[in-house]
This record gives sequence, structure tokens and C-alpha cells, in this order.
Amino acid sequence: MSELQRLATRLSLILAASASLVACGSLNGASHSLASVVTPYKIDIVQGNFVSREQAAAVKPGMSRAQVRDILGTPLLTSVFHADRWDYVFTFKRQGLEPQARTVTAFFKDDALERLEAQALPTETEFVAMMASGRATGKVPVLEMPPESLTPVAAPIKVAAPQPLPALPASYPPLEPVAR
Repeated sequence: MSELQRLATRLSLILAASASLVACGSLNGASHSLASVVTPYKIDIVQGNFVSREQAAAVKPGMSRAQVRDILGTPLLTSVFHADRWDYVFTFKRQGLEPQARTVTAFFKDDALERLEAQALPTETEFVAMMASGRATGKVPVLEMPPESLTPVAAPIKVAAPQPLPALPASYPPLEPVAR
């Protein structure tokens, strides 16, 4: 190999290495912008007991613990140290939105509800709308059955009358063998 060929080979290798380094640098920047566009799917997390405004309005002072449990459900938190207090905690986390938390506390005195403390609670309709917001809803197809599929394909099967059962025996054999 001549000196000129060696120099050309070295120069081409240096240019190829420089081009790959530049390409790696620009690819690295592209991957960051790509990661900001494509994010992993995160499921909605609903935890605790949802208490609606209607449920809270139905609970009145003087109700028994059983009546409160029937309306609000089983409390999420009960404490041995605070036996006269029930806490209903509800959290909702959705990707792209601030997490929401609501707390309702029921205070009892002598097994009767003394008071109910709660933050601003949504109605059931508002809660359902909140759960459905942000969801992609497509066109709902009309579900209809064509008249030709309503007609029976085969003749109905005739069921024979049941046969009478045989008579029961007058006595049964012993379950254990007779001792000798």
C-alpha cells in the first residue's frame, strides 16, 4: 500500500468515527424528545370508600352504628384507641391530573352518631362524570338483531313426560357390619 492510500484510509476512518459520534449525540437528543411524547400507560387508581353528598345528607345524628354502616358502608379506618370514630377515606389518581382525596369522619357517642364531618362532597352524578371525563368515547354501534335471525332454525324439541320413581324400600341395610 502506498503512503497516499494509507493516509486516505486513516482520513476516512476518522471521518466515519466523527460522523458516528455526531449521530449518537443527535440521536440521544431525539430520544429525550421522543420520551416526552410517548409515555407509558398508567391505570386509574381508585381506593377507599366513596361517600356522595346524598349519602352524607341521609345520615342524621342519633342513628345507630348499623344504620350509618348501611348508608355509608364499612369504614376504611377504625381504631382501637378511637373506638367512637370512623374514617371514610377516598383517593382517586389519574394520569395527567392532580390526585384527589376526600375524607368523611363519623363521631359516635354511646353507640349513636353524634356528628359527621366531611369536606365538600360531589353528588353521585358529578362523581360519575368525573370518572368518565378524559376518556375517549367512540361511536356506540346500534345493536339490532335482523328479523331472519329471530325465526327458529329447527323445530322445538319435545320433552317426554317424566317416569315415576320406583317405590322406596321398607327398610335399609345397616351402615356398619354387625359386631360378632
